[in-house]
Amino acid sequence: MSEAAAQDIPYKLIATDLDGTLLRSDDTVSERTRAALAVATAAGATHIVVTGRAVPWTKHILDDLGYRGLAVCGQGAQVYDAGQHRLLTSVTLDRQLATLALAKIEAEVGRLLLAASRDGLDGEVLVGPGYRVHDGPLPYQPIRDAADLWAAPLNKVYVQHPTLSDDELADAARRIAGGLVGVVMAGEGIVEILPLGLTKATGLSLAARRLGFRAADTLAFGDMPNDIPMFAWAAHGVAMANAHEELKAVADEVTSSNEEDGIALVLERLLG
Repeated sequence: MSEAAAQDIPYKLIATDLDGTLLRSDDTVSERTRAALAVATAAGATHIVVTGRAVPWTKHILDDLGYRGLAVCGQGAQVYDAGQHRLLTSVTLDRQLATLALAKIEAEVGRLLLAASRDGLDGEVLVGPGYRVHDGPLPYQPIRDAADLWAAPLNKVYVQHPTLSDDELADAARRIAGGLVGVVMAGEGIVEILPLGLTKATGLSLAARRLGFRAADTLAFGDMPNDIPMFAWAAHGVAMANAHEELKAVADEVTSSNEEDGIALVLERLLG
């Protein structure tokens, strides 16, 4: 990398989602993408992970990647120092408001299937009766009584419906209870109830200030509707080819998929 190229890097903060964006389907990052990020950071940029996963479901991936910077987790609820394994900030869900919101939603669409992410570095994910869990290595704790979900502070509640699609459920929940809680669709089978006003942009803006960067310095990559606020905040938003159509509609550009080095292609072009 020449000195001129290093001076010409257009974005000083590179924000990447994890699932469907930085990570391939096997939860690895390709050598090409690793190399492109290394060149970008050598040229003066900072890479920051911004994920919907809470810290307990994120920290092992960051450790495997050798990632030592800040990470925004839990849809913006948590700012995590991966190098020090320390939670810097954490926003929790008002459980009374969440209970009221869920009751309103259920009154209109019928029974919901629930899971929840407890707050903290080692907060458990509790899964209620009937909730469909993705196959994989992420740990969770089945519970028989949904009332147990509310026994300790939470970052988020996951909701599913027996017949509504993810988009239909998210739209209905937002229409019915959007004045009480935030609602995002973050992936297949993943509709989340969050503190009102909390988004990835909330956490990213906080982390960026800690790092000395602004929105105008930021290039963001994502694949799901929960990345829309991050794209609105950042100077330039890049959707993956595998992204949800709602995100593609607001993206500044669309790159190749997460399986085809979409992040690397953009960084290589920007870095010449």
